[in-house]
Amino acid sequence: MPRSRRLDDTNSTSQKKSVKPNKQIRGNSIKDKLIDPAKLKKTAFVGLDVHKKTIRISAMGADGNELANWAINNTTKSVEVAFKAIPKTAIAVMESSSVWKDLYFQIRDILGYKTILSNPRYTKMIAESKKKTDKVDAKILASMARGGYIAECYVPTKKSMDNRDLVRHRQSIIRSRTVYKNFIHGILLQRRIQISHTPFSTPWIAKVRKIDDHRIDINLELISAVNNALAKIDVRVRNAARIDLDAVLLMSIPGIGPYTALVVSSEIDGIERFNKSHKLCAYAGVVPSVKSSGDSIKYGPITHHGSSILRWVMTECIHSHVRFAKNSSVTKFYHRLSKKRGKSKATVAAASLLLRIIHNMLRERRTFVDVL
Repeated sequence: MPRSRRLDDTNSTSQKKSVKPNKQIRGNSIKDKLIDPAKLKKTAFVGLDVHKKTIRISAMGADGNELANWAINNTTKSVEVAFKAIPKTAIAVMESSSVWKDLYFQIRDILGYKTILSNPRYTKMIAESKKKTDKVDAKILASMARGGYIAECYVPTKKSMDNRDLVRHRQSIIRSRTVYKNFIHGILLQRRIQISHTPFSTPWIAKVRKIDDHRIDINLELISAVNNALAKIDVRVRNAARIDLDAVLLMSIPGIGPYTALVVSSEIDGIERFNKSHKLCAYAGVVPSVKSSGDSIKYGPITHHGSSILRWVMTECIHSHVRFAKNSSVTKFYHRLSKKRGKSKATVAAASLLLRIIHNMLRERRTFVDVL
């Protein structure tokens, strides 16, 4: 019996050890580690592996030796304390993620350090490691910054970032409204109810309300609330488009309104970034992929690289432009190509043509009529 009790005790002890809470897994904050300031005096490069709640920091000297590697909480105060002993000549580098923006501007604008935003898509190609931990990732970023191997991301201006947040917020709200509408369509389909009026028109909604289904009533209320929110956002969009010089020029194109113009303007963020129209099309991902080897050159589908929202909005522009500008060169090009290659390919090709026209408009500060 004593032996069995010892076994029971051993099992209970091992069980207690196995369920010991892990702060990182549970998502709780950690205790910031204090580093001796003397160690950080020769810091030349700082690698930051950023997460939602924590940041792993690697301080590296100009000779490539790692001076310190520690973790802090992802808060404004913790970052301020961590950078106190780091010389202002040091270069900080972090990967682009969902939580980069506020930290990037704190280190660059408030703390005054040169900060590099790394493109994780291409950085991973250079620095693939079999041992992947936060500590190693932070060190690799610092080491790559020292060697000049960081593939940098473009950081937009504050104005463009605010406009991007505005139009993308509107886009997310419209998507939520679509979910509610599709839910109602699904209920009507299940109950084999057909209404002859245009979906979600006033007569259509009046007939749908007569159906005794609480799910439909709730979703109609949600759609109404979303429509009220969209009306407020649209006022902000129109006001932002009026004071944006590029957006004002873009609104001279038939089929482009304040929302579309603000999307294109904020995504381009200054036409001087693109010295050729082809580079703007490549940024939107509407250029064909190329495979070249020796004398063989093969063109494939579009690359889909760059700004997905710019690519999406330009294809939407074509549908509107074809309706409102029946005699424009873009419309004629679209109809001519759609007969040969189909509407889908014609839409993408016309979007690329319209982007080239936009490039000329913004560089020469002309309206759409002047370009034609």
